[in-house]
Amino acid sequence: MQFIDSLKHIHIGIATTSGRAYFAFSQILKTLKLDYDSLLPEQISNYNGDLVLMTSSETPKDIKIQALYEDILDLEPTVIKGLIMQKLDIVHNSDELLIGIDPGKRIGLSIYYYGREIENSFHTSEEDLIFHLVRILAGLRAKKKIVKIGNGNMK
Repeated sequence: MQFIDSLKHIHIGIATTSGRAYFAFSQILKTLKLDYDSLLPEQISNYNGDLVLMTSSETPKDIKIQALYEDILDLEPTVIKGLIMQKLDIVHNSDELLIGIDPGKRIGLSIYYYGREIENSFHTSEEDLIFHLVRILAGLRAKKKIVKIGNGNMK
């Protein structure tokens, strides 16, 4: 699965004392190929980044920065990328989720969210593709959700 660099220049911090949550957050950001800063929860108020990932139990009362919590950990990386775009208001185009599928022996998949490509990948199993698509469609909100299926014919 390849993720497109629409979030390359943002600053994300992971602020938690939970080793399990830190590891899970860092694995997601590595999958998305996003750099991050390691913080303690008490450092959040002085953090000059764009977004912080943390546990809900460690959230400061006077948080002024955008945040995502541990409830995202079970979501698909593509959904998490879309949620980051929503939180940071990087979504300037139409309120649309566009999914393109190119059938064949290797099924091509391209996902555009708010006019930006957030995933392109290949799948060899229809079942895996369907499971992946259901999680994407359920996890990303949009006024329009469009699925376009090609004919798989490369003539």
